[in-house]
Amino acid sequence: MKSNQYNNQFCGRTRREFLWQTGGGFGSLALAGLLGNDFFAKQAGAAEAASPYASINPLAPKGGFYQGKAKSVIFLFMYGGPSHVDTFDYKPNLYPLDGKTIDVKTFGRGGHKSQGRVIGPQWKFKQYGECGKYVSDLFPHIGSCVDDIAFVHSMYADSPIHGSAMLMMNTGRILSGNPCLGSWVNYGLGSVNQNLPGFVVMLDPSGGPISGAKNWTSGYMPASFQGVQLRPKGEPILDLKPPAGMTDAAQVRLIQQLNAYNHEHRAGRASNTDLEARISSLELAYKMQQYAPEAVDVDKEPEHIKEMYGLDNKVTQEFGRKCLLARRLVERGVRFIQVYSGGNHNDFNWDAHTDMEANHGKHAPETDQPIAALLRDLKQRGLLEETIVVWGGEFGRQPTAEYAKGTGRDHNSYGFTMWMAGGGIKGGTSVGATDELGSAAVENRFHVKNLHATILHQMGLDPNRLSYFYNGLDQKLVGVEGADPIRQII
Repeated sequence: MKSNQYNNQFCGRTRREFLWQTGGGFGSLALAGLLGNDFFAKQAGAAEAASPYASINPLAPKGGFYQGKAKSVIFLFMYGGPSHVDTFDYKPNLYPLDGKTIDVKTFGRGGHKSQGRVIGPQWKFKQYGECGKYVSDLFPHIGSCVDDIAFVHSMYADSPIHGSAMLMMNTGRILSGNPCLGSWVNYGLGSVNQNLPGFVVMLDPSGGPISGAKNWTSGYMPASFQGVQLRPKGEPILDLKPPAGMTDAAQVRLIQQLNAYNHEHRAGRASNTDLEARISSLELAYKMQQYAPEAVDVDKEPEHIKEMYGLDNKVTQEFGRKCLLARRLVERGVRFIQVYSGGNHNDFNWDAHTDMEANHGKHAPETDQPIAALLRDLKQRGLLEETIVVWGGEFGRQPTAEYAKGTGRDHNSYGFTMWMAGGGIKGGTSVGATDELGSAAVENRFHVKNLHATILHQMGLDPNRLSYFYNGLDQKLVGVEGADPIRQII
């Protein structure tokens, strides 16, 4: 993490040049760890004192400080694009327009259009909580938690196409090859539990999202920062168990020998982060053989907890198990957990192109009770204060029909809703607005990068300084132009 304003000289070279010429494998974090924080702190000057992050050493080594409200993130990803106007963005003016063709500019899978047939909200809304937040009948359980939730109704993104939109929501860019949010969080803060991955991904049983592993990649960072797929049932991590007949002692000797070969291969060569990650991953995999099965053993939970998450109901069982597992992982120090609802086919995700009622009427009941249970369970254990829970998809949906018949909606990246809870987020609040039809964000517009900046900020990381030196540049999750947190919900 470092500000580009610091161009201090070290041995006649700038730090950027020094890192570039020596490989820059672990960026400024490693350099700061080697030279000591005081070296750079003295160079900051009076300008640093005026920074809102003045209490955070911008060059602290990974894991060497913690100033944020939150310690972990649980990202509940509704893959396919849930409709904001049918869930949390109440648009009463849409009801009487149902079936009418109106002039409205839209851009989705069907391209740019200037007219469309309005699809009125398919569910009724009612007010919940002390804040009086309107929530669709799709989410009565989440509705009961609105006083702990901050809704952002004015999100927008750069792409209305699933693949690139997924990458933007996960990595901040529409092109592949960049580290994910979970990778950035673990890079900045380090792991709390050395026996479990710092970044865990749980997929829908019908399969992973489009673009696959690009959505939990570490990109140009070391491979050790990438997400690890965890299965809520059965073998938690595939191929983790040793071969039949191999003793623990034999496995230890094998790992030691492999790492000895890897260290020998690395000696005298330029920094190879993939090789370094392989060395550490062998050791982590060995530790996970012991600790991962215990972490995912939700059967040890009390019956009333399992019932609260809906594990006794076929509709909610699958997603409920993943939400309960997410809570167990947070308790064990896992930094970033991403839970997917929706697989790789339209029938199994939130991509409602033809029939809103059938699509959302299937996925919302699967997730409503488990998500509310997660919020309540974290709160009753005192964990919500230090855990950020994020809900949303890669974009929203349009107020108009995509086809001549049916009630489906096309993709909408011009304006959609996401919500956050916990980790110092101000509950019972709503910020931003789309127009009266829900077609585009018009008030307090926030880009995906602002969402990412908010998460990093709450984790104690300056989103505009957290950087990784790659390809001659100080790369950032929020881009070289930077982004501010959504201060209205903090």
